[in-house]
Amino acid sequence: MSTRVDESRLAAVQAAISADIEAKRYDGAALSVHVDGESVLRSVQGYRHRASGTALEPDSIFVTFSSGKQMTVVSVLQAVERGLLHLHTPVADVIPEFGVNGKDKMNLGHLLTHTSGVASMPPPTAAAAMFGNLQMFVDAICQTPPESRPGERVRYSITPAHAVMAEMVRRVDGGTRTFRQIMQEDVFQPLGMHDSALGLPDELRPRLCPVVVADRSPGLLDPAMLEAFNDVLSPEMEMPAGGYVTTIDDFAKFAEMLRNGGALNGAHILSPATIELVSRNYTGDKPNDIWDYAVEARGWPVFPAYLGLGFFLRGEGVHPTPFGSLASPRTFGGVGAGSTTFFIDPEKRLSYAFLSTGLLEETRSTERHQRLADLVHAAIVE
Repeated sequence: MSTRVDESRLAAVQAAISADIEAKRYDGAALSVHVDGESVLRSVQGYRHRASGTALEPDSIFVTFSSGKQMTVVSVLQAVERGLLHLHTPVADVIPEFGVNGKDKMNLGHLLTHTSGVASMPPPTAAAAMFGNLQMFVDAICQTPPESRPGERVRYSITPAHAVMAEMVRRVDGGTRTFRQIMQEDVFQPLGMHDSALGLPDELRPRLCPVVVADRSPGLLDPAMLEAFNDVLSPEMEMPAGGYVTTIDDFAKFAEMLRNGGALNGAHILSPATIELVSRNYTGDKPNDIWDYAVEARGWPVFPAYLGLGFFLRGEGVHPTPFGSLASPRTFGGVGAGSTTFFIDPEKRLSYAFLSTGLLEETRSTERHQRLADLVHAAIVE
């Protein structure tokens, strides 16, 4: 055990998760924490499926939901590092059919920072394509008008932005590989993430945690839409905004790669310069409009979006954050629909990966993440 952590305080993290599961706030959770590259906490508790009494196992397969967006972002950044894309590349230069209905000024940087004005929610005509066919989904997005001018406001894109970025990568890659193959060959295989994929390979299905929404409070996302993943997950599914599956050990490898400057176990996925670039605040003091409902429904304060290039940041001030109030301002990571989060605190040299079953309403999940993350931060004693 690292001398930089207090073991009794880490035990409090596991006790808090156990109490949450016992109280039926959610059904199960897997957590992995590394400090200086050393594993200091690995906890797997609760149920893979509470209703059937099936226990969560260390190799259980989880749907990442939007924490998978950062996996897509890593592929985008690889294309930038290879000179295939620039952050200022207009989307229409790569996908000409995108530049209609007032979307010709949107560029890659706008998409990464959720300031493009592209649709936040998927177009109604693309409901089926959203869960499977990337090209069909992008075709539908191309026909939509913008919600705002590029750079005008921050509005989190639930699925469209990452589908468009994935298609940009696929086209500049040469168009011979599917985006699913690009992710497998350029990210997952080099990192040894052998139980991770875009879509659900048949061999992983027996270990899948069914998507169950435990907290059905009114919120941002429709529980029925989330639980629809149980029916549509397939080997061919390409949903770059959240259709990835992974295990806690693979998820921790992904986080550790980012903490370690883009490299892990000899595999160089990104450069340290890119990691430093993406973990800056590019949205200033603008709030993220996606949280407007929480201001009214939960009394949340209005606070800056704190978005890097494809990553959320902890930022500064007192406000809800899944990375914990005790995290350093440059802490960066991702978060997924009522269930998942990961982050890297560069000052503490800490990586944190969390996957859970029994989804919570989005604001309550954020507060759960914040509480558990602060317990971990408080265990770093030197």
